[in-house]
Amino acid sequence: MKLIFATNNKHKIREISALFDERFKVIGLADIGITEDIPEDADNLADNALFKARYVHDRTGLNVFADDTGLEVDALDGAPGVLSARYAGANMSPDDNIIKLLKELEGAEDRKARFRTVIALIYDNSEYLFEGKVEGEIIHTGRGTGGFGYDPVFMAEGYDLTFAEIPLSEKNKISHRARAMKKLLAFLAQQPV
Repeated sequence: MKLIFATNNKHKIREISALFDERFKVIGLADIGITEDIPEDADNLADNALFKARYVHDRTGLNVFADDTGLEVDALDGAPGVLSARYAGANMSPDDNIIKLLKELEGAEDRKARFRTVIALIYDNSEYLFEGKVEGEIIHTGRGTGGFGYDPVFMAEGYDLTFAEIPLSEKNKISHRARAMKKLLAFLAQQPV
């Protein structure tokens, strides 16, 4: 069964596709001809994820899931949070976001942070939400070439490597997105295909 992942981010599609069994074929927005950016104007992760899922479902009528993820840093009162992807500005790069984050954390002793993901699923015309989070800290300089976004500066609790340094197979076991996905997958396993 085809299941649309409401993103054009090829890194996310690759990361998520590895979690599904053979019953589901995960496709991205480009595969169904949706190339426009879907607005993420809500003030929380759940509403952003729901908006994206509804946007795609309204246009296709197909089963779809969408996620929104935020990096929440304690010393910054939870920022960048829902603005994580646009932290340095609307047209800035992930590297620009990291530079801004590290600058704002200069001199901060408390570098505790967490990644939090909310996945919205529209399946058989009903809506569901699944959340996952991983605790960790922001290191002082980026390390690693894997992953994407803030991965080079985020180190999960119990690890000496950043999310950009650990293999994707390991990240898929412990990440915020993986934890939310496990809940989604458990739900889908109970559904008839």
